[in-house]
Amino acid sequence: MAQNSVMTMPEVMEEKWARNANKDRDNKGVTLPNITLRDQMVDAIKKASIVGIPFYKNDPILTEDRLKRPLTDRVFKHFDMTPKMCCHTFVNRVFAQRSDFWKALQGKRILIITKDKWSDKVTQTLRKKPYNLNVTMSTTFHHHDQMEDALKFIEENKDNYDIALISCGVNALILAQKVAETGNIGIDFGKSLMYIVQKKAGLNHFSRGANKGLIP
Repeated sequence: MAQNSVMTMPEVMEEKWARNANKDRDNKGVTLPNITLRDQMVDAIKKASIVGIPFYKNDPILTEDRLKRPLTDRVFKHFDMTPKMCCHTFVNRVFAQRSDFWKALQGKRILIITKDKWSDKVTQTLRKKPYNLNVTMSTTFHHHDQMEDALKFIEENKDNYDIALISCGVNALILAQKVAETGNIGIDFGKSLMYIVQKKAGLNHFSRGANKGLIP
């Protein structure tokens, strides 16, 4: 969202995140510059029910401090964005380790939206113990250029699922809000679906202190 707003495009393109995104198109799910994505993200944040943001101090996101809460505040001010509710960016990783979260999903029809290489594994994992979810649908998404088709899929299938768990980079923010517009629940699940398959997160890795300091 900093593209040609609080940072010039040359400044954005010099950042490590941008260089990594353009080096491997599937890494971040976007190729920069992309003003369309910027505007879609701004619109999604303005409409979202709850938005994840970094802490001011001791934030666990692995990047420079200047690119965390200070940049977030600058972007929000520039676009006149005031989220209805805020939580920490990594709240989805906490959810993945909470038994009460997974119990709340049981009995609901679940749609999975994630990258190609994780889709089948995630679906199979979440259908089994200890999750026991009713995953009725899945679709793959790995790059922003698939956005139009993904939005069409979400609209056409809105009556076939209740909750969408979405893990596909920055695009998940947009997709989650578009799911909400259809009357369903969309959750930007970050890297949690990938971590569950890799057994780096999930109920088998639940820690009583896992959520310490992550939910304001």
